[in-house]
Amino acid sequence: MMVSVATLATASAQGPLWNPNTTRLVEKYDNPPALIYRLDTSPRMVSPHGVFISYQVNVDANGNNIVGDAANECSISVDPTNGNKMAIGWRQFNNVTSNFRQGGWGYTTDGGVHWTFPGVLEPGIFRSDPVLHSDEAGTFFYLSLLGSLCENMYRSTNGGQSWTELQPDGDAGGGDKQWFTIDKTNGPGHGFQYQAWDTSTCSTSGTAQFSRSTDGGITWGTPIGVPNQAEFGTLDVDTNGNLFIGGIGDSNNVFYCIRSSNAQIGNQTPTFDQVTPVNMGGVLSGGGINPAGLDGQLFLAVDRSGTATNNNIYMLASVLPPGRSTTDVMFTRSTDGGLTFSAPHRINDDGLTNKWHWFGTFAVAPTGRLDAVWYDSRNAANNTDSQLFYSWSTDAGVTWSSNVAVSNAFTPSEGYPNQSKIGDYITIVSDATGGNVAYAATFNFNPNRSQHEEDVYYVRVSPSGGGTPTPTPTASPTPSATATATATATPTATATATPTATATSTPTATATPRPTPTPRAGPSPRVRPTPRPRP
Repeated sequence: MMVSVATLATASAQGPLWNPNTTRLVEKYDNPPALIYRLDTSPRMVSPHGVFISYQVNVDANGNNIVGDAANECSISVDPTNGNKMAIGWRQFNNVTSNFRQGGWGYTTDGGVHWTFPGVLEPGIFRSDPVLHSDEAGTFFYLSLLGSLCENMYRSTNGGQSWTELQPDGDAGGGDKQWFTIDKTNGPGHGFQYQAWDTSTCSTSGTAQFSRSTDGGITWGTPIGVPNQAEFGTLDVDTNGNLFIGGIGDSNNVFYCIRSSNAQIGNQTPTFDQVTPVNMGGVLSGGGINPAGLDGQLFLAVDRSGTATNNNIYMLASVLPPGRSTTDVMFTRSTDGGLTFSAPHRINDDGLTNKWHWFGTFAVAPTGRLDAVWYDSRNAANNTDSQLFYSWSTDAGVTWSSNVAVSNAFTPSEGYPNQSKIGDYITIVSDATGGNVAYAATFNFNPNRSQHEEDVYYVRVSPSGGGTPTPTPTASPTPSATATATATATPTATATATPTATATSTPTATATPRPTPTPRAGPSPRVRPTPRPRP
């Protein structure tokens, strides 16, 4: 049952706010797969907004939109040796009449203009919460959650075109709302993988929320506890090999930055030797504009630019400020290794306390630039329709650029796959000149249901505009642990360019259904044990 911790949202299609620390929305198998007797298609969606262009990712074998499915909660990985190669993973719902989901993914070799969706990781098997990363040599990894709340790690050595499951189903341990990172330094922990999750776990101990792999994600150590049971956050590693975990306390709603100095030592059990409370100007929330999901999670990232800002630690989240019923995108930084943090800084610059600024996420470029994106309802009279917004900082987050809308407006409350949310997060990976964003939106219209549908999109953002890399490979022959992705974008806009309110095409302009439907058989689910009850 959802527990309301704030006043009911006033806009349509919004539910009550709830505290994710007390309300567990566990990823579980509760709907069987819906059989698909036919699938209609329509042309893939390409949605320009000013100089920014969003390209649909979850397309069929012919590059067309699949009418009647849903895709959300997307994570992106970029090859740092060749920025034209990317992969995006998402929750794939083959039919919106069921919330049964699988591990979907797509890949591109031309900088995000065209995408291939080969299928799902394991047909007929419930999978959720995809998280993707790349190591410094361009090997991709995909962490996927099963309905048992155990996980699998997958690896791709060809830019996401195919994946190898690194262990039998569920043998990567873990738990709900898991995240992972890779040590890309030249220290003793090079190549180690670290993951953390919330208190809903497949471990026999609900207090075990962290695990480490010293062999590239194949085997994982015995899970251990995290101070204050911090959760709903991400992890990163500084240039000295120190691991940092960001999260919010399970019982006290306090954000923390937590350090382990010895996680990089393979023959030692990781311990946490520094725990710093961090003021983010509010707390995490769920509900409201995303009724059954989070309004955002905490993102932590470390600067490894080798410049004056090297090893700065940054934290960003969409938080619910005191006395409010909508969220702001808040940011803070540490310049002393996580001992202290700056006062929280609000990135959304509209000053509108009744609007939603949600799903905030960010990345640190190899140059030290910060790129932040989020969903924003500032331009919506109904306070529900949202656009993807972008802001950047070149002075370690002291100041941020004016906010720029980089997508057309979409209605996040349509296309629900029998689950009232558009996922729990979006992601961005930055390079020397810009950021690569994976996000979910409802630009396509499904005439069979008289509503829009959830799909996954890619958009390139940068301070100079929305250019995408060229298709020419620019791989570095000897990538280093701090490899910088080669810039291949050719921006056509100036640094002060502002997308106009009127896009060059409307979201439904290219969404005419194809007259001949394409038949496809539904998945045959594998019989799996019923998961034990979760809180």
